[in-house]
Amino acid sequence: MKAADIRALSADEKIEELEKLKKEQFNLRFQGATNQLEKTNRIRQVRRDIARIKTIVGQEANKAKA
Repeated sequence: MKAADIRALSADEKIEELEKLKKEQFNLRFQGATNQLEKTNRIRQVRRDIARIKTIVGQEANKAKA
C-alpha cells in the first residue's frame, strides 16, 4: 500500500486497515514458525505497511496539534 493511498483513507479506515494488517502479521509469523509460509517476503511488506500507516497517523496528529 502506498502512502498516497493511506492518506486518502479516513481515520476510521486507517485504524481498520492497521488492525487487519496486524492480524495478517500474526498469521504470517505463525505460518513461518510452523514452516507453512510460502511467500516469505509478505512478512516484510506487511511490517512496512504497518509502519507506514503509523507514521502517517502520527504526522496527522502532529498537524492537528500545531
